[in-house]
Amino acid sequence: MMRAFSYVLLMGSSFFLLYACTKGTNSSSNLQGNWISRSDFDGVARSEAVSFVIGDTAYIGTGNDGTVQLNDLWKYDVDNNYWIQRASLPGDARNSAVGFSTTTKGYITTGFNGLVKVKDTYEFNPVQNTWTRKADFGGSARTDAVGFGIGDKGYVTTGNDGNALKDFWMYDPATDQWTQKVSLGGSKREGAVAFVYKNQGYVTTGINNGQTVNDLWVYDPAADKWAQKRFISNVSTDTYDDSYNVIRSNATAFVMGDNAYVCTGENGSILKTVWEYNFASDLWAEKTGFEGLERTGAVSFTVKGRGFLGTGRNSTYRFDDLKEFFPTQVYNAND
Repeated sequence: MMRAFSYVLLMGSSFFLLYACTKGTNSSSNLQGNWISRSDFDGVARSEAVSFVIGDTAYIGTGNDGTVQLNDLWKYDVDNNYWIQRASLPGDARNSAVGFSTTTKGYITTGFNGLVKVKDTYEFNPVQNTWTRKADFGGSARTDAVGFGIGDKGYVTTGNDGNALKDFWMYDPATDQWTQKVSLGGSKREGAVAFVYKNQGYVTTGINNGQTVNDLWVYDPAADKWAQKRFISNVSTDTYDDSYNVIRSNATAFVMGDNAYVCTGENGSILKTVWEYNFASDLWAEKTGFEGLERTGAVSFTVKGRGFLGTGRNSTYRFDDLKEFFPTQVYNAND
């Protein structure tokens, strides 16, 4: 999913040891939620990777290790808490691509190969552990777009092809065709997040013209229509949004139950804060921050109703950790 780079040198090894060993340093006793470490991602540490879920299995692939683009793919067994490497993407290694899935297949498209932006599309068959090249993405080659799957269709929007974008494309695996749909409303953006709830796709956060955007949109494929939800920053005269600090770019998001979670990312600095979105009320509440180092360019996924976040980078390091979020648990610094 998909990033401006800045680098800061930490001064002194003793400072680093103290900081790295402090779990959830931004966690507050009045925030609810708890993060628990799971098996580290078996691939090399990376950022700007993609993730997708097919059935009850999550996959992470591609990205950048700080030196080169990557094309490997790994699956996570949530029941047994381990990783297995699968067939590598046969196209260009890349970062800042898009991953999405239908009910039976996974897809990777767009991204940056180290020289140019690309738009080739590949389909992953988990049963055969094979990749097949499909029709090129219908829009322009781009980075930092978002994608999501609903039923047997895939959708891609936003990103940057030299300019921020908000065009919207549907992929039909049955015909291997991309069709342009009605564009996302509101701001163009790159580095946004997307998530799906009850067969509708949501897009929010991101950056355009050097500024974070604050709108939230939901797409209904049955009506082929976007609708705007409440803003994600404090812009109303009511009190419900007085504490909102959701806006950011290069974040990641996942859905658990009747809530979505927007996590990490950047907005002036690199973040570890977590915000919960309630679909019924269209309201946000802050949760316990990610209990690891702050990061941007991470990935997340939901499997069997359980939410996970891993990989990413901060101003100094790339990561290979994986943590699971329990939104109703009390924060525990010692688990």
